Amino acid sequence: MKKLNKTEDQYLHEIKQWKEKYLRALADYQNLEKRVQQEKKAEAGFAAKEIILRLLPVIDSFEKLMEVVQDKGLILTFTQLQDVLKSENVEKTQTLGEMFNPYEMECVEIQKDDADGKVVKEISPGYKMKDKIIRIAKVVVGKMTPSSDADIKTENC
Repeated sequence: MKKLNKTEDQYLHEIKQWKEKYLRALADYQNLEKRVQQEKKAEAGFAAKEIILRLLPVIDSFEKLMEVVQDKGLILTFTQLQDVLKSENVEKTQTLGEMFNPYEMECVEIQKDDADGKVVKEISPGYKMKDKIIRIAKVVVGKMTPSSDADIKTENC
């Protein structure tokens, strides 16, 4: 009878081990499913980002055109483009009057100005998508007293 009890205990132990393996495998599978879903979302966002990056120069051209021409059809089309950007959580970064931020801006020129270290002119706007920079702004940064005229040109601010 002792041998029988011993094998019964062995079977119970083996069942417990198989149950633990099953639960670990199930948890691994559920984690894999979650990761695949996250990757799909990221890929979908990446596809939208690529299209938006290709549209940004067109939007820049529309803005420049609207400075010169005030046409209702042009304004309506531009508004529709802005609505598309909003629906994808894309927004312009604020630069004018802000301190120069090398993570969001590229300094293309330094200009003598009282606004030392601040953006005095925006050459092209920067954009964020879901709070991540997708295009940096090109800006002119003010400097109170440049050390030399060569300093005023560019030197990466």
